[in-house]
Amino acid sequence: MNRILKTTVIAAAVMSVAGVAQARDQIRIVGSSTVYPFASYVTEEFGALTNYPTPVIESTGSGG
Repeated sequence: MNRILKTTVIAAAVMSVAGVAQARDQIRIVGSSTVYPFASYVTEEFGALTNYPTPVIESTGSGG
């Protein structure tokens, strides 16, 4: 009985957190300035060749 109760409580906790995430209309990528030029080119090509929106790329540099 105690095992079933513990499993039920854990399952309820996991399911309550699962609904927090929301869908977004656009992909956002934040990363190193080293790969920014390449990533920017790839995202522009992706946007031009697919029916999906072009992802947003941000460069953080070495300062974060």
